Amino acid sequence: MKRSHFKVMARLIGLVKPLSGYMLLAIIMGLIGHLCAAFITIFGGYALLDALGKPAIGMGIAFTCMAVFSIARAGLRYGEQACNHFIAFKLLALIRDKVFGALRRLCPAKLEGRDKGDLISVITSDIELLEVFYAHTISPIAIAALFSVIMVGFIGGVHPLLGAVAAAAYAVVGIAVPLFISKMSGEDGARFRRKSGELSSFVLCSLRGLNETIQYGQGERRFQQMQRHTAGLAADEERMKRVTGRNIAITNSIILLFDLTMLLLSALLCQQGVIGFEGVVIATLALMSSFGPVVALANLGSTLQSTFAAGNRVLDILEESPVVEDVTGQPETIFTGAKAENVTFAYGDETILQNVSVGVPKGSVIGINGRSGSGKSTLLKLMMRFWRVQQGAISLSGRSVDAINTADLRSMEAFVTQDTHLFHSSIAENLRIAKPDATQAEIEAACRKASVHDFITRLPQGYDTPVAELGDSLSGGERQRIGLARAFLHDAPLLLLDEPTSNLDSLNEAVILRSLREERADKTVVLVSHRKSTMGIADKVYSVEHGRVS
Repeated sequence: MKRSHFKVMARLIGLVKPLSGYMLLAIIMGLIGHLCAAFITIFGGYALLDALGKPAIGMGIAFTCMAVFSIARAGLRYGEQACNHFIAFKLLALIRDKVFGALRRLCPAKLEGRDKGDLISVITSDIELLEVFYAHTISPIAIAALFSVIMVGFIGGVHPLLGAVAAAAYAVVGIAVPLFISKMSGEDGARFRRKSGELSSFVLCSLRGLNETIQYGQGERRFQQMQRHTAGLAADEERMKRVTGRNIAITNSIILLFDLTMLLLSALLCQQGVIGFEGVVIATLALMSSFGPVVALANLGSTLQSTFAAGNRVLDILEESPVVEDVTGQPETIFTGAKAENVTFAYGDETILQNVSVGVPKGSVIGINGRSGSGKSTLLKLMMRFWRVQQGAISLSGRSVDAINTADLRSMEAFVTQDTHLFHSSIAENLRIAKPDATQAEIEAACRKASVHDFITRLPQGYDTPVAELGDSLSGGERQRIGLARAFLHDAPLLLLDEPTSNLDSLNEAVILRSLREERADKTVVLVSHRKSTMGIADKVYSVEHGRVS
């Protein structure tokens, strides 16, 4: 979703509410600190006037104030930065928590087609980039506004016309220049963040397909593709840096112009006898020493492009509506059977299932076969309520899955997909995902049913053997059997098995099928498979072709 920069800023600022006290403290310390920095130079001007025989407050007082302000400036600057960074890193943690919560709500329907590399880029680099906004944007804007008002009042005290020049200088440097630079930058920031996400996706895809790349000799071609991605990203970054360079040059030129204007105007007023020589010195030095806060805003003009683009991508996830909302507050449901009645479902314009009806009595083994792409797996996902049916109904225990508490639904069902995902942890921890408080005896019993216990015990560390990222240290059959062991450990009354033996040899398939037959006394199984041997244990087999059941 495309949002204006002001809307993105407002949404990001809204997240600061829990830490508003720290933000206020940062603004106060920053404001006093910048005033101390400016008045060090101003009191230096008073000391100079004293040396020239035009005393105003006395050289001793001037030097004392300069020393006090110097020490205070150091402490206040440290305090301001400490508060800003505490806010920034605390908020980054809160935002990550919100993003992961949003991803949890969006799973799995809206994430199935998502580019995983781009998601990783949002979760890592985009959120990290928001540190610039929280640590170096919110309080500097407030500080610059308050500081400018005070300094306009101080310089205006010498002469109102000089105060007007100061006000114009602060407005041009702190408002006009950032807006001009931001407009000149156009979509550079958004394009850079998008290309950064594309590069992350390409790198992730390349790492996952490294074996295939080597096998078919595509390393050089893949390398050239990566070079094109990085070259495009580097070109965008170079363009953004050129904009930043022009920004600095424009800002410094404008500052010099206003300093000269202040000097010439105050000198003219002095010549006309409207103000004294001390007014020329103090007004000019006050303006020259007071551009720090507004220069910080001017420099944000280009850097905030990337920050707002990153914020926009993060907000897209936070504000995206899930296809399926979690259900709570419904009466507890006890499993007594399942049924699909006249179910029609489409992904976009492509109809996958049409008027499909399948009955799943309690204690039965129901087989579903059909060609790849016929909608078998989709039917299981609808029973899990990963998606919502568009016509017809899916029910468990006589109740629509839309009226069953999500927690109850997950406890009643165990879903084993064709591709079992294993986390970068031990085998035991991968199994305990299904039941966190499982005992070792329960884990081993589940693994025996899945015909994987003997394999695990032969490993050097047994159940404590670490699994490589994405389970790459195990074969497809081993991963699949661990996935089945998870389902057995979960001990749900309804097992939804999608091609559970596709990667297994006939011996291991026979062991698992025997386990399923033994479980049928207190388990109900929906078994999707194209293997006739697997379908042999089914009480009834439905054939799905072109989205229809026969």
